[in-house]
Amino acid sequence: MSTIRIISYNVNGIRAAINKGFLDWLATHPADIICLQEIKAEKENINLPTVHALGYQTHLFSAQKKGYSGVAILTRINPTRVTNGHGAKISDEEGRVITAEFENFTLVNAYFPSGTSGDHRQNYKYQWLDEFNAYLNKIRKTQTHLIVVGDYNIAHREIDIHDPKGNKKSSGFLPEEREWMDHWLAEGWVDSFRHCHPQQTGAYSWWSQRFPSVRLQNKGWRIDYICITGNLSGHLKKAAILPEVKHSDHCPVLAEFNFPT
Repeated sequence: MSTIRIISYNVNGIRAAINKGFLDWLATHPADIICLQEIKAEKENINLPTVHALGYQTHLFSAQKKGYSGVAILTRINPTRVTNGHGAKISDEEGRVITAEFENFTLVNAYFPSGTSGDHRQNYKYQWLDEFNAYLNKIRKTQTHLIVVGDYNIAHREIDIHDPKGNKKSSGFLPEEREWMDHWLAEGWVDSFRHCHPQQTGAYSWWSQRFPSVRLQNKGWRIDYICITGNLSGHLKKAAILPEVKHSDHCPVLAEFNFPT
């Protein structure tokens, strides 16, 4: 059996994360595949030779707008194919989805939109969720073993947020968003962390930067996920959140799989 470790991490600006020690952390080889969201950069803005020297090949899909959004995959395993975007115009302009096909699975790295800036973006978020689900349903017809990682910008259940009552009208915890996740998971997807830790409380991956004490007090949200098709559940050996890693207002989340060699 071979073990493959996957991390998803919203770095809130790859250059800012590098200034906070991201490359030193990467040198510890924390995972075989590391999926980044909100890189806010293009290839020429990143010290790619250093990343390559650590054994990772890089695949970036940047937003057309400078310093905004963008996703990347750093991998020590050769993918057979990498696809930028998912055919939805606004999403692809914002660099929100990158897909990599590997021998045992297909990996989709996504940065879901936030609706916190107003009704216009919240409405777009609902549009995006429908478009993204249509994309996943399309590729599931040929790619049967899927892993969908990223910043979902949704806290699914009350257990996934420090103050569910106070945030019931907050974007990211709205009934419509939570219902979307209910329906989506019911279509055969598995939340890897909840699969391994059904009742764990205080397990968060994002903390507001407005007040420095929020992270110290662990008043957070779990909005970063590694979800898998049900047929991969038997290969899932571990899922965890890494709050001690602090290059961003998010922290990494990971899942570990065993596959036949």
